[in-house]
Amino acid sequence: MGTLDELRDAEWRRLLAAARRRLLKTGGEPVGVITLTDPSEDERRIVARITDSTADGTRARRLTVSMSDLDRMLRRAYGIGLLAVLAWMDAPQPPAGMAAALQAALRGRHAGEGWYSAWLGQVSRDGTAARLVREGRGELFAQAGAVLDRLPAEDVPLPVLAEWATGDATALYATPLADLVLRALRLWQGASQPSDRAAERRIWNDAGVLVDDLTSQVLVLNLRVAEEHAVARWLGEAAAGGMPFRATLQQLMSGPLTPQAREVFVCQSPAVVRAAAARLGAGCAALVCTEGRASVACRRLLTAAVAAGARIRWHSDFDWAALRMTAAAVHRYAALPWRMGAEDYLEAVRTARDPLRGVRAATPWDERLAVEMAREGCAVREDRLVPVLLDDLPADTA
Repeated sequence: MGTLDELRDAEWRRLLAAARRRLLKTGGEPVGVITLTDPSEDERRIVARITDSTADGTRARRLTVSMSDLDRMLRRAYGIGLLAVLAWMDAPQPPAGMAAALQAALRGRHAGEGWYSAWLGQVSRDGTAARLVREGRGELFAQAGAVLDRLPAEDVPLPVLAEWATGDATALYATPLADLVLRALRLWQGASQPSDRAAERRIWNDAGVLVDDLTSQVLVLNLRVAEEHAVARWLGEAAAGGMPFRATLQQLMSGPLTPQAREVFVCQSPAVVRAAAARLGAGCAALVCTEGRASVACRRLLTAAVAAGARIRWHSDFDWAALRMTAAAVHRYAALPWRMGAEDYLEAVRTARDPLRGVRAATPWDERLAVEMAREGCAVREDRLVPVLLDDLPADTA
């Protein structure tokens, strides 16, 4: 296993800088791709290591690297993933005194904002800064600044935020660092002193941070992955038995997951999963259920599937809220709407009519669909379409 100091060499510099920029766009998830233009020979050699190819196969002027491939290669070669590597490289040196500790925090992107200045003023006046420096933990101020630099976020799990900013996924669970960040967030949000854990969770949630990675879950059927760790084995065993499996975000984050299916079908109602398991069992295609709203766990799993090359086929209710979710999936995952055209709706609405409420949504994949739904004034719940959807779900064993 290599030493982390190798990652400070010149051939890694542009690649890791591009990875940092990409993580800011993805909220700390190592997904998508990064590109190197006019790479040096040393950079070509690194890309070959990441992609398991030969240097002769990287002669193009622009080289593209998958973030998930980069993360896996770092884990294999250095024992830690991309987030921890970048946090290690950016780790501050222990400050010489209180002034140096506070100065390190002032390098954050929010420095100069009123709430940020008030936060540093508070911890200076009440002795917190002096105590932490005296205990040899003055670097916590720079780490707190690094955490705040990444906020506000959009549904970033707390351990991801912690690892991204500090290299330690547990650094924000009931620690002095968490106390520092929460004090800053209270001032930012104008919130009162939290009286219990529930109040703390609300402060994190208002900053776009998901605290409880056990309550965020996703329901799947026959979704196998390439890895061999515990969660991968559970998914594989459930798929072998044709049994639905509910995975938590904590489980999905415990190790890399590379879904093997070439197509992943997405439905909205658990009734579809239940019927597919009963009729098709282990012979059903990979199926993921949003249960009305795609959770962080669901989005993480679908992102991993897309990164592995899967095509997402998306179905939902025929109502305005569900159509917005479908449009978001088309944008986020390049998903293909599955039986979600105007003709599908008109066939369904003949026998299943529910009130259509809310503000009209656009259907860019089939503009006629929105027109017909507005004309009919009726919604169709996915539960009523189970027999039709099951026709598409036998696994492709080619």
